[in-house]
Amino acid sequence: MESINFAYRRRDDMVDGCALVKSAALRVSSNGSKYLDMTLMDNSGEINAKGWNWNDNPVPDAGSVVRVRGQVGEFAGKLQLRVDRMRPAKPEEIDYGQLVPCAPEDPSAMYEELLAAAQSLTHPGLKRLALRLLEERKEQLLFWPAAVSYHHAERGGLLYHTLTMLRAAQALLPVYPYVDRDLVLCGVIAHDLCKIDEIDAGEQGVATEYTPKGMLLGHLVLGVSNIARLAKEVELDEETSLLMQHMILSHHDVPEYGSPRPPMFPEAEFLHHLDILDARMTEMHDALAATPEGRFSDRVRSLENRRLYKARSSAREE
Repeated sequence: MESINFAYRRRDDMVDGCALVKSAALRVSSNGSKYLDMTLMDNSGEINAKGWNWNDNPVPDAGSVVRVRGQVGEFAGKLQLRVDRMRPAKPEEIDYGQLVPCAPEDPSAMYEELLAAAQSLTHPGLKRLALRLLEERKEQLLFWPAAVSYHHAERGGLLYHTLTMLRAAQALLPVYPYVDRDLVLCGVIAHDLCKIDEIDAGEQGVATEYTPKGMLLGHLVLGVSNIARLAKEVELDEETSLLMQHMILSHHDVPEYGSPRPPMFPEAEFLHHLDILDARMTEMHDALAATPEGRFSDRVRSLENRRLYKARSSAREE
């Protein structure tokens, strides 16, 4: 069955195909009738969907696959699918390659590149720490997303985000010779690993919600605790352990984004900017992928509700 391609749909389009249920809930409208409020997705993106007068119909489980028929409309400036018919998809109708957005590189190859970077560290304690971090999380890293929404919310997204940050670090480190390479690369490997504890995601690599640990603590606090634990196990010296913990705690920079302390030394500042650079460039890439040339994107909430312009390729070629 062909993909619905939610990201490329326009108002008044009719759709008929399979979709993955990212979330679903039964709600009550102002007139007292029940309606189904869902987020449906495929490998191109996602869309909000409404099933009106859903009083006695079942609510699909998050992570399930449905065969859906309906028409694309618009509400509050966003596309929305009106569900006319829906049922559980038959096994022969399901192709997860069309349903789940995936990182653009092979997970095993990405992991091996991270592993090689860890093995290249010259500080013995940081090398042991980086290798232990990767070994402990290998199974989940191969498919875990980096977010419930926003950047790298895709199968293998956490691994891809970490790897692209690593590549950026390796390109920029020669420009700043006073920055400690081992601290930065170990920080890149470690900075988001506890999103595995923060985000609830199945083997399909689709994040459905945050875990209790994620809601109550978040991946920064979980990450600090993880570094403190492993530092003792790999016999990392106390000073370097403290530096690593601070890098994890401060990589979001400000309290509004979860960091109770700003970066307080060059390697921590370097890590923060690698993270924000990769996140924002990915957000822009994803928003513009579904935007025609010479047009502006929808507002991107994670980029202060900016609308992005997609330049015409002919202008770039001149």
